[in-house]
Amino acid sequence: MEQIISGYCRQLDQARIVMVEIEHGELVDVDCSFETCPNAAACPIGQQISEALQ
Repeated sequence: MEQIISGYCRQLDQARIVMVEIEHGELVDVDCSFETCPNAAACPIGQQISEALQ
C-alpha cells in the first residue's frame, strides 16, 4: 500500500510531503529518513508513519 503523508517535518523544520510504501505491515520504502531520524517520535509525519505500520 502506498500512502502520501503531508505535514510538518521536525528534522527540516518545514512542511513536507512524504511517500510511504508498506507491504504486510513492514516499511518497504519511505522518502525521508524516518528509520534513522532522531525526531521521528516527536515528528507529526513520523507519528503518521508509525500509525500506518500498525
